[in-house]
Amino acid sequence: MRIVFMGTPEFSVPTLSELIGAGHEIVAVYSQPPRPAGRGMTERPSPVHAFAVEQGLDVRHPVGLKADDEQAAFAALDADAAVVVAYGLLLPTAILNAPREGCFNGHASALPRWRGAAPIQRAIMAGDTETAVNIMRMEQGLDTGPVCLAESVPIDPNMTAGELHDRLAQAGAGLMVRAIAALQRGSLECRPQPSEGVTYAAKIDKSESRIDFNRPASEVHNMIRGLSPFPGAWFEIEQASKPERVKALRSRLSDRTGSPGQVIEAGETLIVACGEGSGAIELTSLQRAGKKACGAAEFLRGARFDVATCLLSG
Repeated sequence: MRIVFMGTPEFSVPTLSELIGAGHEIVAVYSQPPRPAGRGMTERPSPVHAFAVEQGLDVRHPVGLKADDEQAAFAALDADAAVVVAYGLLLPTAILNAPREGCFNGHASALPRWRGAAPIQRAIMAGDTETAVNIMRMEQGLDTGPVCLAESVPIDPNMTAGELHDRLAQAGAGLMVRAIAALQRGSLECRPQPSEGVTYAAKIDKSESRIDFNRPASEVHNMIRGLSPFPGAWFEIEQASKPERVKALRSRLSDRTGSPGQVIEAGETLIVACGEGSGAIELTSLQRAGKKACGAAEFLRGARFDVATCLLSG
């Protein structure tokens, strides 16, 4: 089929790759414009943009799709379908209606739960034990379209957002290829989403990433893994009479108890008490500012503090 692909981050790349491998004609790739990144703040293309260039595809990166000339250029592609995976822009009606068979979105949640920008992180932070990847036929609402195919994915107790991201990206790629094959055969059926159980996955704000050890241990654990690797949940320690920010990237639940924020053990492992009576968390991967992530033992050799120290939290 003649397909326009629309995506931006690393999550989208496996789907584009699988569509190419399945023999579909990718008539154009739309991605967010290159943006400054790195220490030099030089403009870098998005992961989808870079991959598409490697594949010799036509890449377009308009700042918006509302202008008449952009909509005319899209329609002129004469596409059978558009495939959208984490593109980053809402599609105007004229874009949605341009492909003959419509636009299809790969979304990383068990719709209608976690519609919106950050479904992977929000699912883990909420303590969900299962999520899904869905292929839906797009309409004007935010992730409200009818679901055509879905595949459930378990969320393991210590799984991070990064790990779930990779698993869902691969599952979504295979599912989209199946959906487009069924569309080509004329056998793709899409069913409306249920009206019950709707939740929204708001974009992660860095202001919500500071750990509050007064919260129950399970909530702190889910926050740490839900924000790992980015932006990273953090707390502060006193170093040279001033606070230093530390990211916690991995943790495990512990049945140890103490006052919230109290360091219970700081030898080969780092265990910190959480809300009264809820247990503690063992911090297994940490990262000091400007340093690489490391295990607890290595972290403790460089950032010494005594047992009974109370970590600074939100």
